[in-house]
Amino acid sequence: MGHTYAKVKIHNLSLSAHTDLELLVDSGSTYTWVSKDILERLGIERIGEREFKTIEGRLPKRHIGMGIIELMKRKAPTILVFAEEGDAEVLGVHALEGLGLELDPVTKQLKKVGAILAV
Repeated sequence: MGHTYAKVKIHNLSLSAHTDLELLVDSGSTYTWVSKDILERLGIERIGEREFKTIEGRLPKRHIGMGIIELMKRKAPTILVFAEEGDAEVLGVHALEGLGLELDPVTKQLKKVGAILAV
């Protein structure tokens, strides 16, 4: 089974700075993880800290912030995790859902999906 990577732009909230990245699409990760050095360079502020459970059962804490992600000509606000050395940089489900995208399990490609209206 192969991995899927996506070329994204990460913007700060004011859209005054951005960077291009290639991230592993990880449908098992809630949030998008990007190197803390990159997020700091973009001026993304830390707004809190969360605890995450790893596959090995560890509970590391990481800072989170808000930014704008751009992919497939779509932009959406998303929570970004300040990844530390040894952490993987991944594109998580929160960002994908905000962008209206999902990972096709058969083709391993990202595809646009419609939003569901609850009435």
